[in-house]
Amino acid sequence: MTRPKTLSDESVLKIAYQLIHEHGPEALTFARLAKACGLSPATLVQRFENMAGLKQNTLLYAWDRLDEKTAKLAAIVPKTAEGAVELLIALSKDYGGIESYAEGLLVLREDLRDPTLRARGAAWKVILSNALEDCFSGVPNTPPEIGLLMASQWQGSLLWWSFDPQEKVERFVEDSLNRFVRAIIASGSAQS
Repeated sequence: MTRPKTLSDESVLKIAYQLIHEHGPEALTFARLAKACGLSPATLVQRFENMAGLKQNTLLYAWDRLDEKTAKLAAIVPKTAEGAVELLIALSKDYGGIESYAEGLLVLREDLRDPTLRARGAAWKVILSNALEDCFSGVPNTPPEIGLLMASQWQGSLLWWSFDPQEKVERFVEDSLNRFVRAIIASGSAQS
C-alpha cells in the first residue's frame, strides 16, 4: 500500500481518537497511528512533536466534536423538560456498551491529568448546563441551576448503569432522568 502524501491534521486526529476509543489511551503510539493513517512516524512527530502533544491534540479534537454535537442537539430539541431528557439521551448513545464506557473512563482520566483538557471539560459543563437550563425556561418554579443539577443527575445515572449494565444505557438514562424531572416538577408545584 502506498502512503498518502498528505492527510489533514483533522483526519489524523480522527484516526488517533478512534484508536484511543477502541483500545484505550495507552494504545496511541506514533507507530500504531502511522500504521492506521498511512503517514510515517517521522511525519507524525513533525506535526505533533511528542506523545503528550499528540494525545492532547487528539482529545481536543474529541472535545470539539462534543461541543458541536451538544450545540446541534440544543438547537433542535424542544425547549421543554422532555427536550432536556432527549438531549441527554442523545449524548448517552455515544457511550455504547459497558466496554466502550469503561474505555471512555480511561480517556476521562487523560482529560483530568491535563489542565488544558480540564478547562475544556469545565467549559463544556457550562455549555451543557445552559442548554439544559434553556429547556426548563417555560417550566414554573424550577430550582436555580436546574441545568447543572440535571447534568449531574445524568452523569450519576451513567455511573450507576455501569455497575449493572443489564439494559441499554439510553433506556437506563431515560428512566433515571424522567424520575428526576418528575421530582423537580412535583417539588416546584408543592412550593407554589
